[in-house]
Amino acid sequence: MSRLPNEKQIALELCGIDKKFGAVHANSNIDLQVPAGTIHGIIGENGAGKSTLMNIIYGFYTADSGEIKISGTTRKLNSSKEAISYGIGMVHQHFMLVDNFSVLENVILGAESGGLLQPSLKKARTELERLAKEYQLDVPLDALIEDLPVGLQQRVEILKALYRGAKILILDEPTGVLTPQETDHLFKIFDALREQGVTILLITHKLREILAATDNVSVMRQGAMVAHRKTSETDKEELAELMVGRKVRLKVNKGDTKTEQVLLSTTDLTYLDEMGVERLKKVSMSIKAGEVVGIAGVSGNGQSELMSTLSGLISPSSGHINIGDKQIDAQHPSSADEVRQLGVGHIPEDRLVMGLIKSFTAEESAILGYQNSAIYNGVVLNKPKMINQECVRLMEEWDVRPRDPKLRSSLFSGGNQQKLIIAREVDKNPDLLLIGQPTRGVDIGAIELIHKRIVELRDKGKGILLVSVELDEILALSDRIIVMFDGKVVGEVSAEQANEKVLGMMMANIMPDHLKSSTQVNQGEQL
Repeated sequence: MSRLPNEKQIALELCGIDKKFGAVHANSNIDLQVPAGTIHGIIGENGAGKSTLMNIIYGFYTADSGEIKISGTTRKLNSSKEAISYGIGMVHQHFMLVDNFSVLENVILGAESGGLLQPSLKKARTELERLAKEYQLDVPLDALIEDLPVGLQQRVEILKALYRGAKILILDEPTGVLTPQETDHLFKIFDALREQGVTILLITHKLREILAATDNVSVMRQGAMVAHRKTSETDKEELAELMVGRKVRLKVNKGDTKTEQVLLSTTDLTYLDEMGVERLKKVSMSIKAGEVVGIAGVSGNGQSELMSTLSGLISPSSGHINIGDKQIDAQHPSSADEVRQLGVGHIPEDRLVMGLIKSFTAEESAILGYQNSAIYNGVVLNKPKMINQECVRLMEEWDVRPRDPKLRSSLFSGGNQQKLIIAREVDKNPDLLLIGQPTRGVDIGAIELIHKRIVELRDKGKGILLVSVELDEILALSDRIIVMFDGKVVGEVSAEQANEKVLGMMMANIMPDHLKSSTQVNQGEQL
């Protein structure tokens, strides 16, 4: 395997890193060179070994064999404390912050100097003000973490690492909860860090971001490092093929659809949670046959509650839902089973919490929610042979691997769990399909298949509600896009009107000037 040109001092070098977990060869003879003061992307499908490799670099795992060199010196990294002492920091996908602590308190937590807290806080404040100015990481130091938006929380995590002296910074899927504008600002922060000599390892599945932000990119597949590229000398198509091992179609082809049949509508739909907090605020919308309606918004702005009310998992507090000629409201609630019988399928956002039961076999998860159907049951007992046969058929049609209906659900990869759930719902031929985060944590090859099947359903006249935090996915699949902020619908745009900039502004509750006069974007009105 050829290495990157030695144009600068090498900040991090891996030589023959190998790691096994039982029979699983997670990392196989990994070689990597990362020049100092560069942004280096690491990409690969789920299970390619990226996380294992990063955890070895950060000291969470110890390699079975191989060598790690930091600025040319071989180091043994047996803990994250040791990694930090050698100038390695890591910002995890799920932030490691204490919600009811201030920014300042979070930053010094575990790094206090001496037994007295006040001198540590004073010293930290001075240093953080310097770091914030130097790296464009402005954040209110006395604010509580729970009061900060996710973009600022992420800055706190970066400040924590820099405060501890990080010169090599690992970021794991850093843009998953950010708006496009916040992502753009994050990339500016990367540029500032790079200019000051900080080396960044960027782990992401978003090829567009790899191409926009990195100097070099390395590709992992099945535990091995299969390619290194200068970012300026590659493209999405090549990187996708290197990741999967075959050509991948990245563009979704859609035909025109013309329909007026409304399958579902909501009027002033409102939901208060058990604490009395208003999570949905007079949401009015509709879904027609033969269209994909995308719901865009930063995670936590009411999308999950909308999906749960529409699928019958929770009941509206006020307003109503119409599915065909059936009205659902606080006085006339419906269960998830009743909504399913109205021809509505539901692919939940969290596959492990709501989509399947980890201890069930694949064939049991493949009938979950439909276990009382006549096809699976005799007069007294269920039909195990039929259940098995149906699971095998779905696995073949959707390329679920391994094709073992008796395998426990938890032992499948995330992408294969997702394909099994989608196969289960699509196979029942619903008129309307509610889809939450269909490709979250899913390999690029599986994304290609899932997107193709969603478009096929739309072209067959099915109505689809698509909730996704992936703007590329929303833009590629949707005919209309509804944007939510703070539990409200703040606007709707057609696929032709939409782009990342427009949606990003709306997701931040800023209406683009050219849409302000449109009746489609009036908050709370029927769309």
